[in-house]
Formats: sequence, C-alpha cells, structure tokens
Amino acid sequence: MSKNAEKAAKKAEKKAIKNAAKADAKKFNMTSDASNRRYIRWQKLDNTALLFPAIAGENMTNVYRISITLKEKVRPELLQQALDIILPKFDGFNVRLRSGVFWYYFEENGKPAPRVTEEVLFPCRYIRANRNHSYLFQVTYYQCRINLEVFHVLADGMGGVNFLRELTYQYLRLAHAELANQCEDRISDQTSFSVEDSFLKNYKSAKPSGFEKKKAYLIKEEKLPAGEFALMHGYMKVEELKAVSHRLDVSLNEYLVSVFIYSVYTEHMHRAADSRPIRVAVPVNLRPYFDSDTTRNFFIMVSAEFNPTKDDMTFEDILTAVKESLRSQITKEHMEDLFSYSVSNQENKFLRAVPLPLKKPAIRLVYSKSATANTSTITNIGNLQVEDEYAPYIEKVTACIAMSKGQSLKGTICSYNGMLCFTFSSIFRETTIQKAFFRKLTADGVNVSIETNNVYY
Repeated sequence: MSKNAEKAAKKAEKKAIKNAAKADAKKFNMTSDASNRRYIRWQKLDNTALLFPAIAGENMTNVYRISITLKEKVRPELLQQALDIILPKFDGFNVRLRSGVFWYYFEENGKPAPRVTEEVLFPCRYIRANRNHSYLFQVTYYQCRINLEVFHVLADGMGGVNFLRELTYQYLRLAHAELANQCEDRISDQTSFSVEDSFLKNYKSAKPSGFEKKKAYLIKEEKLPAGEFALMHGYMKVEELKAVSHRLDVSLNEYLVSVFIYSVYTEHMHRAADSRPIRVAVPVNLRPYFDSDTTRNFFIMVSAEFNPTKDDMTFEDILTAVKESLRSQITKEHMEDLFSYSVSNQENKFLRAVPLPLKKPAIRLVYSKSATANTSTITNIGNLQVEDEYAPYIEKVTACIAMSKGQSLKGTICSYNGMLCFTFSSIFRETTIQKAFFRKLTADGVNVSIETNNVYY
C-alpha cells in the first residue's frame, strides 16, 4: 500500500469516528453553539480488547465476575446510589462500544448508570448493551453479595477489582454513618484512573508469534442443559497453601495449576500416555513488569504444559513440567515478544486499511484455530487489599470466568484476608475433576471447605 493510500485510510477512519460522535451529540441534545460545543470523547480499544467484540455471543460471552460478600445484607437502593456516584469518575467503565469503519472503538456514554438488580440468572451471561443503558458491565446483588460482571473488552481482572472496590467503599459509606464520618468521600489512593493502552506504549517492534498452536487434550463430558452454569468454590488458608508449595519448591500458582493438571491426568487420561499435552493457559498481569497502572486490559497468556509421554507418571513429574514451562515463559523479554507480535498485527498498515466487516470473520477464523491449543484456563485475580476502615464489613471475595470454545471447565483464584478461593466454573454435569482437585489438596495437608451454586442439587 502506498503512503498516500495509507494516509487516505487513516483520514477516512478519523472522519467516520468524528461523524459518529456528531450524530450522537445530536441524539443526546448536546449544544451546537460554537462557544459551548462539546464532542463526545472516544478512545481506541487496547490490543487484547480488539478480539472480544468479534467473537462474543450467547455461547461465548467473554464476561468475568468478581464478587465481594459483606457481613450484612445489601440494600439495593444504596447500591444503586453508590453506582450513580462513582461511575462518572471512571472513564474506562463510563463508555459504550461503537463500530467504526476499520475497528471498534469506545465512546463516552451519556446515559444514566445501569440498573442494579437482584441476581436471578446464572453468572457470566452475555451482556446485551442495548438492554443495559449501552454499558458493558452489570452490577447485581444477592443477599450479602455484590457482583460485578464485566465484558472483557473493558478491562481485565485488575481493572474490575479497581472498580468493584470503590463501588463497595462508596456503598459502605452510604450505609454506615460512622464510616462516612471517619472516611473522606473520595476515591482511595490505591485506585488508578489510568486508561492508557499499555500494550501500545510498551510495544517495541514486530516479533515472530510465540503462541502455541498445537492441539491440546480437551476435556469431554456430558454437558448441563443450555444456559446453566455451575460454580464450585473451594476456600483454604493461604498459609497452608504456601507451606505445601514451599515444601515442594514451587510457587503457589504453580502448585495449584499442577494439581489441576494432575486431576485431569488421573480422572480423564487414567494415567495413560497420550500424544496430546495437557496445556493450561495462565494469564499474567503485565503491570509489575512494565511499570503500568492502567485500568484497561494489560495481560498476556502463557501456558503450563505437561506431556504424558508414558503411563503412570507421578505428581512430581507434573510439578517439574509446570514449573519449567511457566518459568521459561514468565520473563519480561519473552512476554514483550508475545504482545509485540499481536500489536504488530494491529499496527500493520495493510490490515489497518481492511474494513471491519471483513476483519471480523478473519478474527473469528484465527481464534477458532487457536482455541483448541489449551485444555483449560486458570487465572489468578490476586489478593484483594482494602483499607483498614472497611475491612470489618467485608467477609470474602470470589471470582469466576465464562466458558470459551473447547474449554468447558475453568478455574479462577482470588484471595482476601488470608483466605484463598479457588473457583471452578463449568458447564459439565459431572464433577470428577473438581473432586479429584480438592481431594489432592486435602491429601497434601490443605484444609478445604466447599460451596456450590444450586446446579449440583
């Protein structure tokens, strides 16, 4: 493509976005007087977010949930008031998704906050923006629990934690006069407002693809009726997990991923050799490696891989394989190569000029081919830290992620106040892997308490 053609393509893209903004300004009765004219703010999607609108739907929602359980029942009218107060302060959540000529983009949402409702449906359902004031997140409650569900196009788990924590703080200040008097009515210092695209900021140059494409072992079981979504939470003390991990010379994350792989190997492969590896996708938060505090997506996927090359391999064999595969990939240089490859495609001048209707089927095709490269995904949201004044009102934190193509069983890790919760989300009818997972933890000296939703009863 010539330089003139590239300039023309960029000009057309900017013009299309500008025209859409003008149209919406009229729709929302924004003044046209030159002295008062205000155009709706817009921003490009980050590199990871570009994938989600093209592949999302009822069967693959790309929605995650983070929940905070209080020590008291939620008062919905106060939760709505809290959301109304904090949403305008978060530019990364106060947006709607628009289709441009060449790419999707975010646009400032001028509508009221979405309605807070009581939870009556299964978690992580597809968010229909046209029924949600055009927003890409939902807030629900159930008894003592506040749920935040986010379409991944907005933010990763860190961005979701950021928003939910402030929503909870604001709610507690409204619900408790003593807190309102004790704490300033402001966003806490631990919360970021940054919406920079840290992928683009830290992109160096085009790199060869480092993503695994070879087909992995896929778990196959009878599935639940359409629309049902099973959760199983396992609660355990962090200090007990750390003691076991230290004894085995692995990190806590490496240990839990290894136990999951061991459960698949024993329950589904029946300890038999197989040419297909058990490969678990593990998202890595890139912020500590690249000095970022963005609230948008900023993570990369690496894979923990175990190749069952012979019968009756041991748990120690799996631990060694997982430790070696993860540690070889979780380096700043390697992760920079991985996301630089993706950003190079986004920045490619030929691909940039391809209209969005032609890009979408191509994105779906590439995703479909790579979707079977992993057996499952296990993500660690991290340790939720709250300010001392609010801690007495919060009991626990949980999280879960939606299913994706080829992955009907996934795991999510989060912790709060010394307790870790490992959540299985599943659309399988049986719980053989979950049971094997928690039995292995118990056998290793970790005490586990189990909680599920009503799917298994």
